[in-house]
Amino acid sequence: MSKNCTGACRLVLRADEKRYLIVMSVVSKYNRIAPVYELIDLPLELLFFRRWREEALSCLSGKVLEVGIGTGRNLKHYSLRCSVTGIDYSEKMLEKARKKATDMNNVTLILMDAENLEFPDNSFDYVVITFVLCSIPDPVKALKEMRRVLKPSGEMIAIEYVRSNNRLIACFEDLVNPVICSLSGDNMNRKSIENIRTAGFTIREVEDLIYEDFFKKARAKP
Repeated sequence: MSKNCTGACRLVLRADEKRYLIVMSVVSKYNRIAPVYELIDLPLELLFFRRWREEALSCLSGKVLEVGIGTGRNLKHYSLRCSVTGIDYSEKMLEKARKKATDMNNVTLILMDAENLEFPDNSFDYVVITFVLCSIPDPVKALKEMRRVLKPSGEMIAIEYVRSNNRLIACFEDLVNPVICSLSGDNMNRKSIENIRTAGFTIREVEDLIYEDFFKKARAKP
């Protein structure tokens, strides 16, 4: 660190270093579990998630940014009317997604940090996030980036875990959340709908899916 660095400068550098360590911790966890990732929630995927993905994504068209594309489970649900850009900060997860996208000429996959999107303002017709906000170290910052790259006429579509308002379910979340955080870096207890509003989005629709309000689907305008 430079001797000419001011106190404020040092605080910024320390904050950046702390964030880097947090991000790399999450990335390393996802790289580690990538080979078995799709087995972890396979029952929920077969029973619920696959249908929710199809309902939310099959009707989209235009330029789509999927943030946290992971292993690419959403890819088969996009129509050929979409030009899909998928980003993730786990190279091992992207390797899985690339295999699914082998014959998809309308899909581009990029290693990128959701909190620092490398796209111009007003680039996309849709931003899609599915079970992603629980794993981003600063979800509000990432959401502000998503809002920035959305066209004024665009829309964000989110399917997310949230902290339930049901006391019994919330208690269960509190019990299992530390274990899940340590294994995958996912924080299941976040108030993701409130975070979307905090980032400046106007929420047009919120739908409770199953288990009271543990899973939600939201549509929002920038």
